[in-house]
Amino acid sequence: MEDQKPQEQAPFGQQPFGQQPFGNPAPKNWLVESILVTLFCCLPFGIAGIVNAANVNSKYAAGDYAGAQAASAAAAKWTKIGFFIGIGVYVLYILFFVVLGFGGAMMGNYR
Repeated sequence: MEDQKPQEQAPFGQQPFGQQPFGNPAPKNWLVESILVTLFCCLPFGIAGIVNAANVNSKYAAGDYAGAQAASAAAAKWTKIGFFIGIGVYVLYILFFVVLGFGGAMMGNYR
């Protein structure tokens, strides 16, 4: 009887180490992707992605799993929209200068 020790339990309100709270895994928060889209592609859509990505972890920690999933989906949507718009703008920018360059080269031989 002397070698028995009481079970170690996590403090009140904390999950035991290695266990997922509420039985559901946390949804992806898209924070890193949103920050990269904000810096390199499209500022307004990237900011919308960051705002939604920041809400994912707070809603999940509060126990609102459905809200966390909805915020994750919204962050993914705005991040992807910003990425593809940014890529489209870069492509149009490059095409504009290629066409302008060929036009300038053709005008140089026009005389």
